Amino acid sequence: MKNILFGFTLAIFIISCQENKQQNSPLVENAVDNAELAASGSFKSYRGNNITVDNIYSELMKDDKNLTALNSRIVKTLEETEKVLSVYNSVLETTNSYYQDANERTKAITDSIVKQQVEKEISASADRYDLKVKDITDHISQITKNNEKFVSTYTAFKIRKTLPEIEKYQNAHPLKTDSLYNFITKQDKLLEELKKFK
Repeated sequence: MKNILFGFTLAIFIISCQENKQQNSPLVENAVDNAELAASGSFKSYRGNNITVDNIYSELMKDDKNLTALNSRIVKTLEETEKVLSVYNSVLETTNSYYQDANERTKAITDSIVKQQVEKEISASADRYDLKVKDITDHISQITKNNEKFVSTYTAFKIRKTLPEIEKYQNAHPLKTDSLYNFITKQDKLLEELKKFK
């Protein structure tokens, strides 16, 4: 009996799958109004669901020389910032690395008086150096903060610039409820039929 019921259920499932194949196309075709319309130039090169702010912004730059020039200047400034800071940070990090190593090695000194003297000497040297490079570290700190603001402001600009593009896409691809409603009706009908089966 179980085998007959299983076979019958399988047959219904296969038949319904075949019906779905025949009826699926209209459902999908009717899901979007005006799907054949091109929403915006920003979406020409991209298919699928992985549209990002940067994707759209890149497309906008292709048609806007001012945006391209702005982006080039921003990228160049970020690259220059990295180069400038790397020279200073290299020297500062080398110095800090030395002081850390010296402090670590001081722990191995067994004579407590000598150990205290060496610790004081290291600390005094480090303090002198910190004072000597204070203007440098202040400038580096300011450049770093400016860079963060710069990136943040540019990100906000790109989002604001691309929001109208995604809205154009949405307007060109309005989703209809008809297909979903029809599919729910079909499901409900099948559920009712299933409940009546004995």
